[in-house]
Amino acid sequence: MIAQKLLVKTSLLKRVSYPSYRKYFGSVFSTRRCSQTRRNADLEREKRSLKFKMKFEYPTPRRDESVKSTHFGVEIADPYRWLEDPDSEETKKFVEEQNSISVPYLHDCKDREKINRRLTQMWDFPKYGCPFRRGSRYFFHMNTGLQNQSVLYKLETLDGEPTVFLDPNALSPDGTVALSGVNFSEDGKTMGYGLSEKGSDWTSYYFKDVETGKDYPEKLEKTKYSYLSWTHDNKGVFYGYYPHWDASKAVGSETGAVKDQKLFYHKLGTPQSEDIMCVDFPGHSDYIIGGDVSDCGRWLISETRNACHYNLLYFADLQALPDGITGRINLTEIVGKFEADYLYITNTGSKFVFRTNKDAPNYKLIIIDLENYARENWITLVPEHPTDVLDWAACVAGDKLVLCYVHDVKNVLHVHNLADGSFMQELPIPMGTIYSFKGRKEYSEIFYDFTSFFTPGTIYRCDLSKTPIPKPTVFRETTIPDLEPDKYEAKQVFYPSKDGTKIPMFIMYRKGTKLDGNNGCLLFGYGGFNISLQPVYSTFRMILMKHYNMVVAVANLRGGGEYGEKWHDGGRLLNKQNTFDDFHAAAEFLIDNKYTKKDLLAIQGGSNGGLLTAAAINQRPDLYGASIIMVGVLDCLRYHKFTCGAMWISDYGSPDEEEHFKNILKYSPLHNIKIPQDQYPAALLLTADHDDRVVPSHSLKFIAELHHVLREHNKQVNPLLIRVETEAGHGAGKPTTKKIEECTDMICFMSKVLGLQFID
Repeated sequence: MIAQKLLVKTSLLKRVSYPSYRKYFGSVFSTRRCSQTRRNADLEREKRSLKFKMKFEYPTPRRDESVKSTHFGVEIADPYRWLEDPDSEETKKFVEEQNSISVPYLHDCKDREKINRRLTQMWDFPKYGCPFRRGSRYFFHMNTGLQNQSVLYKLETLDGEPTVFLDPNALSPDGTVALSGVNFSEDGKTMGYGLSEKGSDWTSYYFKDVETGKDYPEKLEKTKYSYLSWTHDNKGVFYGYYPHWDASKAVGSETGAVKDQKLFYHKLGTPQSEDIMCVDFPGHSDYIIGGDVSDCGRWLISETRNACHYNLLYFADLQALPDGITGRINLTEIVGKFEADYLYITNTGSKFVFRTNKDAPNYKLIIIDLENYARENWITLVPEHPTDVLDWAACVAGDKLVLCYVHDVKNVLHVHNLADGSFMQELPIPMGTIYSFKGRKEYSEIFYDFTSFFTPGTIYRCDLSKTPIPKPTVFRETTIPDLEPDKYEAKQVFYPSKDGTKIPMFIMYRKGTKLDGNNGCLLFGYGGFNISLQPVYSTFRMILMKHYNMVVAVANLRGGGEYGEKWHDGGRLLNKQNTFDDFHAAAEFLIDNKYTKKDLLAIQGGSNGGLLTAAAINQRPDLYGASIIMVGVLDCLRYHKFTCGAMWISDYGSPDEEEHFKNILKYSPLHNIKIPQDQYPAALLLTADHDDRVVPSHSLKFIAELHHVLREHNKQVNPLLIRVETEAGHGAGKPTTKKIEECTDMICFMSKVLGLQFID
């Protein structure tokens, strides 16, 4: 979610299709038969819905009314602050009591076995990652279908027989050890790889000999928000390290803020205790220190940040170190103020290419000469596009740049000349999303994975050394029996928000669906941290369309990155309410245009999207039928006090500053629960005991307060539930079994509270 955008693009799993609408109901429809079928379905839905709408007896946890704090003259009560301690017996008892209500409710769905079985069937197809070359070999990730974790394979040649190189499934019986990154030495002979447990952001790094497959003896611990960057002598790596962190603490279930990261150098084959501290920033304990070795191997580039927005920029000449890397490295400052984003792309000698939004809301490429780096000497290599957002750039084939743009939330690929930035040609791709890309400066070929709402994945290959550049060819295409994408429709609409701003939204449904307001609908949103919600394939959504005839909508709210920095700024800090207004307007559009109606409209969001959906039901309980709130940021007055929460100040503002405090207090979900005129929509909160990004106390405190406020409200018959997963984290690295179980719970919840029927 909420760390850097480049650290959060995690995989959304794909899936297969199901029998057609006409196959279920018959091939001939008369108006009379359709109307009768619709009336019967409505009656059945009403009966099923009423069956599950009964007054719940929720736990009554202790309220400590003495816990209060005063902020700029405003007194804030925090009676459930004790839930911030995940290890206390009282918190554990609270979680058990909540699960004792939610789990039986979710399991008491008459179609649960069908749902779980169908999810499992549709999830069970091979999922391939893009091949990538290191040294003389190729590697790729692949999941045969239902493996808990994807396996890393090795290829001696691109068309050779793959062999298993690293299988994380063998490292834990429940699949909760995940591979969290691989980094190869320049000669391709050694691989550094990270492992994380139970969904935690903490990572331990190991090293493996590529030829023999044997591991080196050392293990790098106390690492987080970091990666390995190899020196070009192939002898060692730079990495981010927290030397003062107490590793004996329960990794993943702690809540304290992590401070004082330092950039260390590790020499291959030596114990971590001998690693060398190279870069730190005394007095800035919140800095996250990047360390990239340049493509030529001579320079160290440090892109240092203290939030999810904007970074500082420094460099050092590694060749100028008389005795090599032996201690602190003195950095030269290029950018010493948090005012824009700068991301290293490549370099030619001392001339470095960076992607930046400095004076360019849609991003551009600039050249900074490290021998003459004063700002007045910066040169624009590829100017900002007037409408499209430069999402990422990569240097390949020695002298070419591949640029990926976002055009109205779909991707476009361009090739430019590295020497002068001139446009060479566009690489044709279908309408959708480049899900992953593999290519390096020293290799001429590139691979990229294309996906869309109804395309599970097509990997393309292109050799950029040829002139003219040939059309990309399909290297591997995922085909799923009976998928029948032509049976579904996806369209993009632009609807007006409260202030008149046009907001894009994708809407998907099965062709032939009658849009008369009687369809179940799931509306998904995020709206934060410059992240774009682009078309991707999802088994969960396909189940809803196939077996429940639901409409699925994805709204591209302000706060995201769909239209560059202006779009991001339009939904962050003092403009955060725009995100919620955009979401409410999306719901109203779906209802007004007969895609659904209020009682059949469910909303879903995770992390920052969990904040969105929780704020939505607080602000407009009259507008939604159900809400799924996943690992949400819900206590917005204390979010910055836990783990990496302070990094989110760039989007939310600091609660310790009066202007931002007053703004946050208006929408913070925990602090805006009130008795509605009618009742709150049905709510399902999902969190995990090892979420060390958005700590579970956000969800625990919110559900406790929700129950307290609405306990005696006689109109509140919609269930207000929380499901706390064990041995799991924020989402990254979650094993397949847990993903399927979670999707089963969400579908069962919507089925029950909206009164939906499973269609075989």
